[in-house]
Amino acid sequence: MSVAPWLVVPAAGQGRRMGADRPKQYLAIDGRPVLAHTLARLHAAFPAARLCLCLDPEDARFDPAWVPFAEWRRVPGGAERVDSVANALAAIAGEAGENDLVLVHDVARPCVTVADLLRLHVVLADDPVGGLLAAPVADTMKRDDGAGRVAATEPRAGLWHALTPQGFRYGLLRRALAAAREASVAVTDEASAVEALGLFPRLVSGRRDNLKITHPEDLALAGQILAAQRQAAASGGQDKAPSGALER
Repeated sequence: MSVAPWLVVPAAGQGRRMGADRPKQYLAIDGRPVLAHTLARLHAAFPAARLCLCLDPEDARFDPAWVPFAEWRRVPGGAERVDSVANALAAIAGEAGENDLVLVHDVARPCVTVADLLRLHVVLADDPVGGLLAAPVADTMKRDDGAGRVAATEPRAGLWHALTPQGFRYGLLRRALAAAREASVAVTDEASAVEALGLFPRLVSGRRDNLKITHPEDLALAGQILAAQRQAAASGGQDKAPSGALER
């Protein structure tokens, strides 16, 4: 396995729930698009990683200057996230080893910390299955009745919010996605495809501020989180610098 992982960043979505005039990855935080913030954070942790950036083939907003990686390629995005990831895995078929670690990260998660990224990589280094950043559910969970009323309160013990990155060996992930497609299994994330093979991905506890920008109010919240993280780093807190970043 290479020391530095492969990175796959699906960024072909339209982000219609944002109600904006452009996909959410191109909305600005502090004058820079979300996509640029996300790639910068990944690069701070893994400067020697090789990146597959999955973009809509018709995307004319993308600027290569936003990519800080020396080794990267643009891959055609698909109709769904799973299609984009499958395209990326196919694009590196001649280069990636079966046991190379592939980390898939949502482009709309610019607040993931370097510390969490490095910890995930260390935990998965020797894990035979792989795993994902996740956070234990803290809120009371309600199930609705389909008509806007509570049908039941669900016990939250043992429930986790799935975050990203999610990391699996190249060969295993490619087989899992192909098997899910063949069996018409709904794949909401990479872990669900691996689970469908009867395997059990590792849950790696991650910070709750690893926000996914989905709704309009999330953009301002992400800006506040990034500002707070910068302030903490300046005062000697977490993620002060990528000094622990991994080289290939």
